[in-house]
Amino acid sequence: MVLAGVPWTATAQADPQTQRPPRASLVLPQPSGHHPVGMTTVHLKDEGRSDPWVPDVDRELMVSLWYPAVRPSGTPAPYMTDEESKQYVASTELDLPADLFSTVVTHSTVDAAPSRPRGGLPLVVLSPGFGMPRATLTGLAEDLASRGYAVAGTGHNFEAAGISFPDGHTTPCVACADTDYPKVGAVRAQDISFLLDELTGDGPAWKDGALIDTDRIAMVGHSAGGFSTIPAMLRDPRIKAAANMDGNFRFPNNTPLDRPVLMLGKPSHVPAGPDPTWDETWSELTGWKRWLTVDDTEHLSFTDLAPLAEQLGAPLQALDGERVDTITRAYLAAFVDTHLRGRNTPLLDRPTERFPEVRFHRR
Repeated sequence: MVLAGVPWTATAQADPQTQRPPRASLVLPQPSGHHPVGMTTVHLKDEGRSDPWVPDVDRELMVSLWYPAVRPSGTPAPYMTDEESKQYVASTELDLPADLFSTVVTHSTVDAAPSRPRGGLPLVVLSPGFGMPRATLTGLAEDLASRGYAVAGTGHNFEAAGISFPDGHTTPCVACADTDYPKVGAVRAQDISFLLDELTGDGPAWKDGALIDTDRIAMVGHSAGGFSTIPAMLRDPRIKAAANMDGNFRFPNNTPLDRPVLMLGKPSHVPAGPDPTWDETWSELTGWKRWLTVDDTEHLSFTDLAPLAEQLGAPLQALDGERVDTITRAYLAAFVDTHLRGRNTPLLDRPTERFPEVRFHRR
């Protein structure tokens, strides 16, 4: 799901006195952990598996890997390539500079030497919204990596407005012409299993893949990436826990699931609200589960676009963009700390004065 049709309009209704100069670089919020963050990219090709959207080619993924580093490498990690930014800006139908997202300042460096903790690195797999580049979850990825996680941001080919490959070509969102969401969920479930095979098998695609602790893997997704977590978990027992950020569940809700699931959404995602799929899914979750909403947020609030749009003077939601970003990072970190590290995280047990915007629901 892209920016068109949400409150970030072309002119943004922004106050020109508070809007940033057009060429000023946007900056992601700083990670909250104590580790420097390294980043590398991996190209995966599933030989013999036809791409579901372009059947005459094999399925390919581009994966961004963030991880705790010993020290920065000195080469800042890009947010998007020039062509990815161009395609994504065009998809928003907003009056934005074509290179806007290629100039976003990140807090990771390319190919920094990874830290090597005893017991390895727990892994969090990220899956972005439909039509959205994987880069739109970079802030969350950097934050988790700074806290000691390996994080794999998945670029599902032909499902995003711009995915650049090592040979220089960039693919468009072919699937955006076909809103077959159950198919998207099934395809992404298969993608994630393939990704895990490639990252954790013999001769892993990431040269430091041996650092990944295969017993501690979670999946987090936004929108289509969020609803894809359930079919991915049902397909692959390696995924120990999953979180859906504001995605309508687009698959038959008829299979019980006894692994931990966090549902985190905008205010309309309440019990007996306008989206019945959250109620249906909740009833099939038989293990640890939480249902949370955040006041004054919108669908895209759980991505980097919340703080970045705020910097442009064109906020996506009533809640301050940096504030919603802080909330998203805090609850996702608490979730994976609980289920991948066995830590006691009271943040998920009850409402707190620290985050009064967050509401707990039970059906």
